[in-house]
Amino acid sequence: MARSMMTRLTVLLIVLAASGAAAAQSAAAAPPIVNPAIDPAAFLRVAAAALAERERHRVSEAEFVRMAREPGTIVLDARSREKYDELHVEGALHLSFADIAIDSLAALLPDKDVRILIYCNNNFRGAEGPFPKKLASASLNLSTFVALYDYGYRNVWELGPLIDVAATAIPFARGLAPGP
Repeated sequence: MARSMMTRLTVLLIVLAASGAAAAQSAAAAPPIVNPAIDPAAFLRVAAAALAERERHRVSEAEFVRMAREPGTIVLDARSREKYDELHVEGALHLSFADIAIDSLAALLPDKDVRILIYCNNNFRGAEGPFPKKLASASLNLSTFVALYDYGYRNVWELGPLIDVAATAIPFARGLAPGP
């Protein structure tokens, strides 16, 4: 009985290995899928440049509050509309990250030199509903900074620290506000 089971297992492993090799050969022989509207090499170049710039554009809580009060500064919230409506930085405009595109940016932020402050879920603790935790490597600040940089916005500043919502000097609001 044990020998029969070993034989079956051996045959199964051989079949699996052969099918895996066949699938790998088939994939290697397939022509590449080309889409000129998607450029991963350009994305990696832009992301590297943007992240280098980002290091010089992170601000403290006090700096964020001061800058947000200055005329001509826009606070941008790129979280979902649902999370934004639940709680957001007072005066922040909303543009969901999924909606960042040529036309939406041109409508909301026509001046590429305007000072933009950004924040995300990973800047706040103590309010898991509106600010659910994300992996540090998937922080929306990173994606938003890179996207805005790629679209030509160079005056973008990111809230740096992790702040307790109950103890922050940053004012919050609930409900709807301008933005797509």
